[in-house]
Amino acid sequence: MKFFSKREFFGVFIIFAVLVVITLKNLQVAERRARDAQRRSDLGSLSNAVGKYYEDFGFFPLTTSDGSIQACRGANYDELIKSLSQEMSFNRQKYLEGLVGCEWGKASLVDLQDSSYPAYLKTIPEDPLTDEGLYYFYISDGRFYQVYAYLEGEESEDGYTPGIVARNLSCGEKVCNFGKAYGETPLDKSLEEYENELSTKNRLLDETR
Repeated sequence: MKFFSKREFFGVFIIFAVLVVITLKNLQVAERRARDAQRRSDLGSLSNAVGKYYEDFGFFPLTTSDGSIQACRGANYDELIKSLSQEMSFNRQKYLEGLVGCEWGKASLVDLQDSSYPAYLKTIPEDPLTDEGLYYFYISDGRFYQVYAYLEGEESEDGYTPGIVARNLSCGEKVCNFGKAYGETPLDKSLEEYENELSTKNRLLDETR
């Protein structure tokens, strides 16, 4: 029986090592692409959910300072609801004071006043790498919303938007580079900028009539 020489054995080992490295690299790319696909799907689900919320309540869920969806029951919620029930008309601002940010990956987006009503979102999704410091970022003033994520593939991924990167919004350890928004709401501008633009356009239209 003929055995491999040291040179032949070393050559086979090198080829095997290269194949292992290539396989692992391809696996890492596949896993990264799967996570980015999940992020796009999650933001799509979030968009649909807050859209249905808007249809029922007449406004989108607001946002907390850390980019969470402000639509979950706060400690003083029941007390505020009892107080609101004694008022002649719905006090939206007072109602919102009883709400806190919903925890990504754990909380549900629901009608807090009707437990029998189907959830808008059974579980508000979280970034696949939350444990490594990546998060979704939600912004809303009630009239419009924007929700953002970080795509690991960056320029190579569908939906990557340089204009979003320029805003320098924090999706945890990374800068957000992908997003969804209501209707024609731009993703590369703040809601305040957009509302100011709309106000200016409406004023100019009124002046030309």
